[in-house]
Amino acid sequence: MAVMLQKMKTFLIAKSRRLRGTPYTSRIEKQGVTAYSIYNHMLLPAAFGSVEDSYHHLKENVQIWDVAAERQVEITGKDSAKLVQLMTCRDLSKSKEGRCYYCPIIDDNAGLINDPVVLKFNENKWWISIADTDVILFAKGLAIGKNFDVKIVEPDIDIMAVQGPKSFKLMEKVFGEKIVNLKFFGFDYFEFGGDKHLIARSGWSKQGGFEIYVEHNESGLKLYDHLFEIGKEFNVQPGGPNLIERIESGLLSHGNDMDNEDNPYECGFDKYVNIDSDVDFLGKEKLKKIKAEGIKKKLMGVKIDANEISVNGSMDLVDEDNNVIGELRSGCYNPTFKQVIGIAMINKPHFETSKTFKININGSDFDGKVCDLPFI
Repeated sequence: MAVMLQKMKTFLIAKSRRLRGTPYTSRIEKQGVTAYSIYNHMLLPAAFGSVEDSYHHLKENVQIWDVAAERQVEITGKDSAKLVQLMTCRDLSKSKEGRCYYCPIIDDNAGLINDPVVLKFNENKWWISIADTDVILFAKGLAIGKNFDVKIVEPDIDIMAVQGPKSFKLMEKVFGEKIVNLKFFGFDYFEFGGDKHLIARSGWSKQGGFEIYVEHNESGLKLYDHLFEIGKEFNVQPGGPNLIERIESGLLSHGNDMDNEDNPYECGFDKYVNIDSDVDFLGKEKLKKIKAEGIKKKLMGVKIDANEISVNGSMDLVDEDNNVIGELRSGCYNPTFKQVIGIAMINKPHFETSKTFKININGSDFDGKVCDLPFI
């Protein structure tokens, strides 16, 4: 059963300064990209033909992804650590240089603004590798309001990701044995073609891999081409964040699965919420209140007895009396489970596993069941 990207007409995308391509766009289009998503005002390749075929390939081989749309917010200066900490409910007081940290960013009402990976170079230099929001404006507003001594810019960094179980063999061939010894969520600099590139052992899949933070466009294009040339023996293909693999792995997407109306507890980020620490961050008192009172909704997995679905906006889940018990936020047919699986925000008191529901898909009702995340 094929996975549908959308049931809607196809339209051309008009590129402009408001909607940027990436340094790899010319390569991607020659390689047969069939769909784009828009991410941080940039083109993010979403498919190269069948999403299901790409799913199987990703889980067995290696792919190169153009994820330059994943932008960086660089914060430097003597108050940079204070500013980064103010933005996230995760305690970074004992964070180490050369490490990445998953950090929910929240506002004063504990609403999620973003869920980026934060890279710590030192106490006076940080990168916030953001999902699809204008975090840079949020950071600048806080810095001005607090009169922090910081500099905030978007550096010219264009990420390519190398993902999949064979990514380690490919990267070792290009960068040497040192690269495979890089610990998960660690980063370091590696040389290619006379230029040094920051490489982190990270990525938006559960199949293992790396993200290369390219600072030199010309060198980056040479590296992109070289990875495909060397990767032939590993059956390398172009790809991108895969909807099927993302959902079954329980990898959340800001703007799809969660937004500013949701708080970290509702999204299952409990281990990244440090309200008992001594650090100061926005929304701390609100989070204490939420924890004391208990959450009223929760992100859960769902399994639906259907063969296809296209989620364009939220879809209601209802009980036998037609009462809404939650909303489906992401979903797709999964060839491993041979049914539709998805990520849904379930209302209290219905967020126990095995809770049954119905969902209307294209005019027909289908049965479903609530389950835990991740699916595998």
